[in-house]
Amino acid sequence: METLLNHCAGMDVHQETIVVCTLVSDEPEAEVLSETKTFGTTTRQLFDMLTWLESKGITHIAMESTGIYWRPVYNILEGYFDITLANAYRIKNVPGRKTDVSDAEWIAKLLRHGLIERSFVPSQDLRELRDMVRLRKKWVSNLTAEKNRIQKYLECSNVKLGAVISDVFGVSGRNLLTRLVEQGYIDADDIDHRVHGNIKKNVTAVAESLFGTVTEHQIFMIRGSWDHIVFLEESLKKLEDRIEQYLIPYEEEVTRLDTIPGVNRIVAATLVAEIGVDMDQFPT
Repeated sequence: METLLNHCAGMDVHQETIVVCTLVSDEPEAEVLSETKTFGTTTRQLFDMLTWLESKGITHIAMESTGIYWRPVYNILEGYFDITLANAYRIKNVPGRKTDVSDAEWIAKLLRHGLIERSFVPSQDLRELRDMVRLRKKWVSNLTAEKNRIQKYLECSNVKLGAVISDVFGVSGRNLLTRLVEQGYIDADDIDHRVHGNIKKNVTAVAESLFGTVTEHQIFMIRGSWDHIVFLEESLKKLEDRIEQYLIPYEEEVTRLDTIPGVNRIVAATLVAEIGVDMDQFPT
């Protein structure tokens, strides 16, 4: 089998330890010197591993992409070596492995002969952007859950605000909910100057819908969800502002993606974060 790399290493990364196997030879057909060593995963130990790999003259490294344990290792080694992040499932399905060969040694041998398919790892800024757009998705989901929870509490107390206001969490709905949370009820006199637009024509209907049996317990639960909504919205605003800063170098690509029907700026940011902007990295 053709040898492509003379100074390479395979890594089996775990939560607390990393098993590293180096394969070194001066010439493709020369004797291969193999050495296996185990390191811890603290930052100091990772730098010790980096120094050891450099002393071996290692140029290429491969590691499995199991879980998230590879991330701090990749962050420290990036820029020093050519790193291949491999799919663990595909490595295990390459034929020819002997039962007595360690994972790290098997990875190193596959890398030496060019038999590992490289996984896509975006640049540092895109990895950070990816973290943020994924976090935004979770927070939006939490925000929706809290809004649905408030709707449920209102229905349980026979407050039919959702039947007369299309968006309970629009400007008018928020004004009414804020008042409800503050004092536990809403006077009919308060409604007129707290609603806007076409809702002003239905003040009587709104007042009727707010006449329910809201208990102290339900107010407590609504207040908790409402405070969480306010917190999430403030956090989302800060997160989206930071996402915009990361998108500045990719403004051309984001603008182009934004022209696709059904794709808005946030979706465009997600596409850039997940697949990058260089399509040459994908075989098809």
